[in-house]
Amino acid sequence: MRVPIKHDLPKEEVRRRLRERMPELPQHMPGGAAEMTSEWPSEDCMKMSVAAMGQTVRVAIEIEEKQVVVALDLPPMLSFFEPLIAAAVTEKGTKLLSGPKS
Repeated sequence: MRVPIKHDLPKEEVRRRLRERMPELPQHMPGGAAEMTSEWPSEDCMKMSVAAMGQTVRVAIEIEEKQVVVALDLPPMLSFFEPLIAAAVTEKGTKLLSGPKS
């Protein structure tokens, strides 16, 4: 599943916000506890793995000039919730990217 999120920030600011805010992600997961790993294979690509409630979601975030594309590899058990997950990613991502610049 791919979720594009538009922004009007410099790529540098998008990277900064992702680095600073991604550690907060596990506390927003259902069930309360989640394990998350992340890496930056390139300057404009962040990869994550989030495990919670017996399920693991792999995520790739590509930073582009006018949008961030969040690609989620959902396990079959979660694919039924794809519209809800896409809406949540859009909402949280838009909030992250539309806040005031620091």
